[in-house]
Amino acid sequence: MDLADKDVSGSVSAQAKGIIWASSWRVLKPFFIKETGCAVEPGMNILFHAQVQFSDVYGFSLIIDDLDPSYTVGELELRRLRTIERLKTEGMMDMNSSLTLPRLPGRFAVISSSGAAGWGDFRKHLHENEYGFHFVTTLYEAPVQGADAPAGIIAAMHRILADVESGTLYDAVMIMRGGGSVSDLSCFDDYDLCANIAQYPLPVMTAIGHDRDYHVCDMVSCVSVKTPTALADYILDIFLAEDEMLDSLAGRLVMAVKGKLSAERSGLELLMQKIRAAVSARFSAERSRLDILELYVKKNNPAELMKSGYSLVRAEGKVLTSVKNMEVGSEVEVMLKDGILICNVSEIQIVS
Repeated sequence: MDLADKDVSGSVSAQAKGIIWASSWRVLKPFFIKETGCAVEPGMNILFHAQVQFSDVYGFSLIIDDLDPSYTVGELELRRLRTIERLKTEGMMDMNSSLTLPRLPGRFAVISSSGAAGWGDFRKHLHENEYGFHFVTTLYEAPVQGADAPAGIIAAMHRILADVESGTLYDAVMIMRGGGSVSDLSCFDDYDLCANIAQYPLPVMTAIGHDRDYHVCDMVSCVSVKTPTALADYILDIFLAEDEMLDSLAGRLVMAVKGKLSAERSGLELLMQKIRAAVSARFSAERSRLDILELYVKKNNPAELMKSGYSLVRAEGKVLTSVKNMEVGSEVEVMLKDGILICNVSEIQIVS
């Protein structure tokens, strides 16, 4: 391996050739990977123990016989802490988290690798949900590990904004990948990537790594969950909560309608009782009036009057009530209770 030491400006101040013999590498390689979660890669800072060797043929070299993995892990953590401090100083830590997701987010731009298992798990879990909820997810492919990942993800974010300006609607942007080594996931602590997420005009949702992983990208995003599947559950839970609320409102509405119908039914029954009572009272009053009228009619019935000694006088089929227009010799009928008398008028006396 080629070893280099750099000054503050990043320029190489010293360099040498390093050698790890196969017999040592068989022990050091698995130990280093176990402790750091990643393999020795170009650009990595390492702390090692070596024997100095000089050969007339090969020149100066360092024979490495031990590696200190804690130094490498510490270097990554230091870089991470510097990114966090810079973002805090520049006031960007809470910018994206201040954005609000729509009440029912259903259209998402997803940044991931098309072959990533996390993207496949997310898509299957979200689109094949048992509740029948429908979602739209559009993949913007980008590398999600290694040195090229930050620039690739930023480029995907720019493509999304270009589509949004052209009329495409998205409720949020999702950045996701499954688990990996410390080195694989260190790209999500990159300052440029985190600054872009923090200042992004759409809510950014991250699902990166395993349950134990927490990156600076997670800190500056609007929503952060542990895994892509957990992100699908997060969206589904929003719709389930809305569905439960609608069910509750529907239940309350049914109960309110039933209560209203019951109250109206009681009111109608009470009104019917009042109507029946009023009609009954009216019938009773009218019946009393009819009884009185019947008595009056019976009392004033000519037949009944004639039984008391009264008689009814008619001339030419008309009842006489006055002597006017009568002449001597006119024929009249006198009706009594038991018969009729046919009489001739012999004298007319006018009573003044």
